[in-house]
Formats: sequence, C-alpha cells, structure tokens
Amino acid sequence: MSKFFKYFEFAYIAFAVFFAYEAIRIWNTERNRAYIFLFFVVVAVFMFFFKRRFRRRFEDRNKKS
Repeated sequence: MSKFFKYFEFAYIAFAVFFAYEAIRIWNTERNRAYIFLFFVVVAVFMFFFKRRFRRRFEDRNKKS
C-alpha cells in the first residue's frame, strides 16, 4: 500500500506542472484565470510535501512496532 501512496505523491507534482503550464499559456489573455492556476500550483506542491511527510511518519511508526 505504501507504493501506491508514493506514486500518488508524484501525481501532485504532475498536476503542479500542468497548472503551471496552463498559467503561463494564458498569462497574457486571461490574467485572473492564470492566478487561479498559480494558486493550484502552490496547493499541489504543498500537498506533495505534506503527503510525503505524512507517509514517511506512518512508515516509521510501522517499522517501530
């Protein structure tokens, strides 16, 4: 089950890259929408690090018991 969570973490990075691409692509035409995409980039990167930390803590707890 741990491998599933590890791969799912990288899905957040993939989403962040996609949202960053979209924000850059529409920056000159739809600036407000680009800001929303940039917000999603920040959220996705935050979720990547949050999930990684949570998974590692969970794995360490399982190793100790």
